[in-house]
Amino acid sequence: MKAIITVIGKDTVGILAKVSDACAKANVNIVEVTQSVLQDMFAMIMLVEIDKASVGFEQLRENLNAVGKETNTKIHVMHEDIFNSMHKI
Repeated sequence: MKAIITVIGKDTVGILAKVSDACAKANVNIVEVTQSVLQDMFAMIMLVEIDKASVGFEQLRENLNAVGKETNTKIHVMHEDIFNSMHKI
């Protein structure tokens, strides 16, 4: 099972590290990452595996929300089933 994590906010040092650390602590495997800095704005999308996560999906979401508050970013976590449903025609 996979999930998509998006992160958007003003660029500061350590955003990727803090999000990655939260994933590692929850035993969430990062499969793919893309990130960009547009002027002073940071944007990142991660594809992660949550099959072996040591926390439930809602707890992962809460943990990442806390990271978002700490880094002054907006972090959104979406289960791949929801993502796929939203993008089917």
